[in-house]
Amino acid sequence: MAARRRRSTRSGPAREPAERTVSRNALYLPLALTGLLGLLSFMPRVQGSVRLTWSFWGAIAVLLVWQAALSLRLRGAGVGRSLTTVFRKQHYVQAMVQLAVFAYWGWYWRPVYEFGGLLLAQLVFAYTVDMLVQWSRRESYVLGFGPFPIIFSINLFLWFRDDWFYLQFLMIAVGFLGKEFVRWQRDGRRVHIFNPSAFALGLFSLVLIATGTTELTWGSEIASTLTLAPFIYTHLFLLGLIVMYFFSITLVAASAAAVLFGGSALYSAWTGVPYFIDSDIPAAVFLGLHLLITDPSTSPRTPPGKMVFGALYGAGVFALYWILGSAGAPTFYDKLLCVPLLNLSVRGIDTLIHRLKASPAWDAFRVDWVFSRPNLAHMAVWVVLFGSMSALGRTDGTHPGDRLPFWIEACQEGRRNACDRLMQLEATYCGDASAWACNELGAAYAEGTITEPDAELSAAYFARACELRFQAACLNLLESDEVARASPRTLDLRLLLRAGGRNLMETPEPELLDRACMHGWGFACERMAAL
Repeated sequence: MAARRRRSTRSGPAREPAERTVSRNALYLPLALTGLLGLLSFMPRVQGSVRLTWSFWGAIAVLLVWQAALSLRLRGAGVGRSLTTVFRKQHYVQAMVQLAVFAYWGWYWRPVYEFGGLLLAQLVFAYTVDMLVQWSRRESYVLGFGPFPIIFSINLFLWFRDDWFYLQFLMIAVGFLGKEFVRWQRDGRRVHIFNPSAFALGLFSLVLIATGTTELTWGSEIASTLTLAPFIYTHLFLLGLIVMYFFSITLVAASAAAVLFGGSALYSAWTGVPYFIDSDIPAAVFLGLHLLITDPSTSPRTPPGKMVFGALYGAGVFALYWILGSAGAPTFYDKLLCVPLLNLSVRGIDTLIHRLKASPAWDAFRVDWVFSRPNLAHMAVWVVLFGSMSALGRTDGTHPGDRLPFWIEACQEGRRNACDRLMQLEATYCGDASAWACNELGAAYAEGTITEPDAELSAAYFARACELRFQAACLNLLESDEVARASPRTLDLRLLLRAGGRNLMETPEPELLDRACMHGWGFACERMAAL
């Protein structure tokens, strides 16, 4: 009984809602919100794109038709609708934590701040859809902060580009419809199966992968730009402690992190190269295990169940990263695809734990004692685990995979997947206008030693590097017998040494060379010695 009282205090209202007044006048609220969405459609960014403007107006039209149909139905039945206000801690605390992520990340990657108006529009749309869905099925709507963590969670992982923004509105609608209609019996109550944001993200991720249309989104940029913010792992860790303290989800996040850290360490020991290229846990995955899988309503409630749930998430991300990479799909979907499947597994996990507790082995090994420690003790273990990983340089420290010379050496030594990853990194830097990287890619396709030879691709990369005034590439375009290579120029180093952060355009050259030397560029060490 005490545990049940504690849960209701955390997730329920602080007091009983006031008596409801039933009236059709309640429908003026979604109408007002629709009008606000109409005002937001005149924001400069929205008006600057015809397709984005029509996305807003299309969403407004759907909402108005829905409200008109609902109003006619209620008038015909002679009934009304009511509104109650309940502010649940699990909603507003998570929303504030998510907002802190946006604020810190956006300081270092300005498109986040520029996206603020569209984020507000999504919140207005979400509240309107939520009201209409619930009033279409029942008398009362509970007004609170519920849509905030759903919208923030979606936008921490996936945005559609302006020309395709109607799909963002559709994704939000799918999340709320899934919350309302996809339900099951759990602990004697009929509740939603899926975390609404994870359901929408997982479903749309599958469609994007199947249709090869990831370029319609900012997904890849979102996953990679989190590391532009310095000490992003520490920032997420500290914010995560707030959620852990209030909602006892420590075991979920810590178990997922332990599996990922452990799996990465084993893979690195076996192959000599990192599993996730430049980290033991990608920053976006670290964000996911704190603020995506930890919804108390769609995860197990017992401590051992939470551990199993978190461990399965870690294992799922680990496996999906390999599966997506092998299939040629963007790997950033790894953190999104397995959450709906885990939500479906919750009842199975609960059943398994109940059966284990009923077995004699449970008492024999004193498992109850191990799992009955309070949440503060679990948090202390998580602090020690994260501190240990940080001390080993596995979070915010310089990772071996951040250094391009590491991958060059690993490729030369024939380590597992090293050459593929080297070319992947070089392609990224070539896209950022590093002439050296473009020339190296051209050389790889010309020589055909680490990849299949391709004369057309080789010539294209050499031409790109020559346009960027890299002399060796221009020589290679003359079709000489030998492929010409050269050390990166100062401009190239400003791109190659960013290590997941900002390009070093303002860094003084001596400091740049010193950093290059520490990263393993031998020519930079020689130039430093000559200064």
